[in-house]
Amino acid sequence: MATETREVFGREVGWLDRSLALTCAVALAVTVLAGLVQVRFGAYDMTFWQVVGAVFDPLVWLRPNVLASFVLGDGLASTLGFDTSFDLPTETLIVWNVRLPRVLVGALVGMNLALSGAVFQAVTRNELASPFILGVSSGAGFAVLLTLVVFANFAALLPLTAALGGTVAFLVVYAIAWQGGTSPVRLVLAGVIVGTVLNSMQTALFFFASDLGTVQAAIAWTTGSLTGVDWEQVRMILPPTLLVLPAAVLGARYLNVLLLGESTASALGMRVERARFLLSAVAILAAAASVAVAGIVGFVGLIVPHMVRTVVGSDYRRLMVGCAFVGPALLVVADLGARLAFQFTTGAPIQLPVGIVTGLVGGPYFLYLMRRRNELGDL
Repeated sequence: MATETREVFGREVGWLDRSLALTCAVALAVTVLAGLVQVRFGAYDMTFWQVVGAVFDPLVWLRPNVLASFVLGDGLASTLGFDTSFDLPTETLIVWNVRLPRVLVGALVGMNLALSGAVFQAVTRNELASPFILGVSSGAGFAVLLTLVVFANFAALLPLTAALGGTVAFLVVYAIAWQGGTSPVRLVLAGVIVGTVLNSMQTALFFFASDLGTVQAAIAWTTGSLTGVDWEQVRMILPPTLLVLPAAVLGARYLNVLLLGESTASALGMRVERARFLLSAVAILAAAASVAVAGIVGFVGLIVPHMVRTVVGSDYRRLMVGCAFVGPALLVVADLGARLAFQFTTGAPIQLPVGIVTGLVGGPYFLYLMRRRNELGDL
């Protein structure tokens, strides 16, 4: 009996191999180190070890009311019975109130985009697929810009409008691609068409902006930026992430079956269109949540699954776990470069939108993949 139990357990967790564990450990270490370096810089000068002490301050971690005040907000924390009046050292207050939220948002956005891209690549059976390619990011971005420019009074509903815009865009793509069923090629082509139209509509919205501040905010959304994010954005993206992460990992076995082809998946008892649609909904939620807090950050959902796949293989059980760690590492490092590049090279306190950095990194990497793999574009 014990032998049979070990064999069953081994089959269930055999995909948790050394390469995956090493990938996750390295990615986590990179995320933490890049986050600590980024938190160190700002108007209030601190040493690296002061930053480490502030981030891991026991006065925060061992007091539930302090953590609740930061994560939930004073209003909700007070409603739940937590005492929101507390004193913390200056360094701890600056790190936790001002600097750490940007790192957390970057990590969560990177995770969501990586998982979204991985799901879309399996659903379409095409390695070129991503939230941007399939029109989801463009739809969410158009909805966010429309809210900022035309319906500014509803700015508090940005996560909902982004999710609605991404969903509508994908439904349009799905409808265009439907011909008694869908195919990977038709989905990608329809996504490119819908994305192009939505990008043009985004540009047209600039002509309706009433002031320069609105235009600047709109440009930040279209390029992808983490400048100025705080705990409000953490609270926006955290609930969708807590839904997306387990759904994506649990859906990995269905994604593996989809990769076998529609006829094989149907023969194995899977309702292909329903599975494709539900898994796409998970990817849409992840992409929309990211757009709502950071704008359109390109290439993360496209290249992270490729990077992880080259290390851990194509089994989606390993791939989804790897993407959940590598995505945050890539975006936190990219945001570190976006924030500090000009400061170190020219001394000017200029911060680039993180979407520009991911584009500069992702473009050459994608060209490298195209040159190295002739079969790129079909899983």
